[in-house]
Amino acid sequence: MNCDCPILTIVTFLPLFGAIFLLFIKGEEQEKIKRIALAVAIIDFIISLPLFILFKSDTSEFQFVQSVPWIKEFGISYHVGIDGISLFLFLLTSFLSLICILASWNIKDRIKEYMIAMLVLQTGMLGVFISLDLFLFYMFWELMLIPMYLIIGVWGGPRRIYATIKFFVYTMAGSVLMLVAILFLYFMHYNETGEYTFDLLKIYNLDIPLGAQFWLFLAFFFAFAIKVPMFPFHTWLPDAHVEAPTAGSVILAGVLLKMGTYGFVRFSLPLFPYASHQFVPLITWLAVAGIIYGALVAMVQEDLKKLVAYSSVSHLGFVILGIFVFNIQGMEGGILQMINHGLSTGALFLIVGMLYERRHTRLIADYGGVTKKMPILAIFFMVMTLSSIGLPGLNGFVGEFLVLLGTFKSNVLIAVIATTGVILSACYMLWMFQRVMFNKITNPENSKLKDINRRELALLLPITILIFWIGIYPKPLLSRMDASVNHLLTQVDEKYKTTLSRLGKNEDVLLASESKREDYKTSEVRISESSQNPVKRLIKLWK
Repeated sequence: MNCDCPILTIVTFLPLFGAIFLLFIKGEEQEKIKRIALAVAIIDFIISLPLFILFKSDTSEFQFVQSVPWIKEFGISYHVGIDGISLFLFLLTSFLSLICILASWNIKDRIKEYMIAMLVLQTGMLGVFISLDLFLFYMFWELMLIPMYLIIGVWGGPRRIYATIKFFVYTMAGSVLMLVAILFLYFMHYNETGEYTFDLLKIYNLDIPLGAQFWLFLAFFFAFAIKVPMFPFHTWLPDAHVEAPTAGSVILAGVLLKMGTYGFVRFSLPLFPYASHQFVPLITWLAVAGIIYGALVAMVQEDLKKLVAYSSVSHLGFVILGIFVFNIQGMEGGILQMINHGLSTGALFLIVGMLYERRHTRLIADYGGVTKKMPILAIFFMVMTLSSIGLPGLNGFVGEFLVLLGTFKSNVLIAVIATTGVILSACYMLWMFQRVMFNKITNPENSKLKDINRRELALLLPITILIFWIGIYPKPLLSRMDASVNHLLTQVDEKYKTTLSRLGKNEDVLLASESKREDYKTSEVRISESSQNPVKRLIKLWK
């Protein structure tokens, strides 16, 4: 679907123009700067909403497409579009960017530079999810690194320089490998077709030799695994989260980490299907290790922010698991869990920031009895805690259930082990909530706490509404993913089967996604025949 109105371009570059406009505002006019940045974020989010309404769920084609030649000599074009996989990540980015700017109202130091960095970061993040040209994608991928580096390094905590350098080195190491792989694909396409191009849809059609597939997959894998981050590439994340300002932690958890999981879906699977299947055992075990490891380490944390940071390692393990089981339940569950994690964990970082602004400490031991003084915050905190655990009726349950359902169909042992991560998350989250919010007030400083104000209520209320909406009625999201996810799995399936037949291997070794999708699409028939099964009733409700 091509669109006469360049809505993706407007939403993506409006924050950048807002940042340029702020350059001409005097730094002393702090209130004016904050209001302009907030106005830009609000307008940007409002403009992005028609994407959800106008999106056609019955096609797997990219929609709202724009393709304009940029540097013809090198086959570089401005080619953008969204499908059911990228739609909600794009909307999540515009929504959380607005939340983060409103959450930054108490920033006093260098507010002009801070807001410019936030707006430039927003453009970089939005561009990643719409790019259909590899050069354009890489440009946006690197663009968002610079403002995030500044946000942590300038406005972060006492160890911000260490955290920033670690974040930068890890990310750049993966990015350089990905750049080499992109250039390899660029020249390979020329050798096969005689055309220089970075167009992703054309490169999808390449017949990449198996040996090259493995090396190219590994290059992309390291870039995306570091960004997620997967175990054992996660060590930069807790430091970055702890030292970043509140808005930096929210945007890091809510959007930046999703670029890694999105990269696996958009690039690794369709470009390197055979290598992707061959690496499934390694990746699924790494995902399970991340789920268990992240939960266990979170359980022993004394710092609230670090606990939430390690919980991200655990939760994103479920996303990776869902992506690499190669069936529609797991894939859709993984994509939905990206959104869920961005909402619930982003809100948890907001709440930690609200407590820190009042008490200037993140140590769990320094709290206790907070509910007595902050009852409204306690309600929101409980909702976010239960969402993170995966309580039925909240968004986290839907995503985790679909991921585990897809994993059970693929590998029962992996699914059983991964399920223990859900139990462990309940342990560390509820224990943390009990120590912070309940018990007696033993620290006199906690007696002076004041409940959240209207601005803070405005931050948490829309996230809470979305959490309940997705948990109770996720169909509007899942229905818009169906066609794109089915097309992706079919694309990967067909390429993998072709490779197997070329190698003379038995195709029975492939867990055919086509048959899995057929089973899923006819689930309502099976439900009517086995209406006593509550799991199948849930599938019927969601689909």
